[in-house]
Amino acid sequence: MATILTVNGTEHRVDLPDDVPLLWVLRDEIGLTGTKYGCGVAACGACTVQIDGEAVRSCQVALADVWGEITTIEGLGNPQALHALQAAWVTHQVAQCGYCQSGQIMQAASLLARTPEPTDADIDAAMSGNLCRCGTYPRIRAAIHDAARALQEG
Repeated sequence: MATILTVNGTEHRVDLPDDVPLLWVLRDEIGLTGTKYGCGVAACGACTVQIDGEAVRSCQVALADVWGEITTIEGLGNPQALHALQAAWVTHQVAQCGYCQSGQIMQAASLLARTPEPTDADIDAAMSGNLCRCGTYPRIRAAIHDAARALQEG
């Protein structure tokens, strides 16, 4: 049976088994490869996307369990203007290898949507499930603070 998903504002009809992880639907069926496969057990955060604004690990969400509109890293900004988080990531040179960064940014976007002025403790708590092998955690925190200020200023 076909499933209709709304991803980054666009409807997609997919005809896959209900138990296929959302990660593989996004990457292999829809062609949005910004969401990365990391561990496959929701322990690293590389596959983080948002469903109705909530950060989720797409490797552990079955197609049948998707409950709303999906936003991936490709849908966060737009071709004319980066999202404040993406711009802050560039300014702070957060990415080294870059593999985890789409998941980091999507998790941070969810944090800022519910906590517009996060403390260091808020950031550390929200980001604790997103691993960075390069250890850029201080840059990530600084970028989130800058993005929060930019979003507040409009």
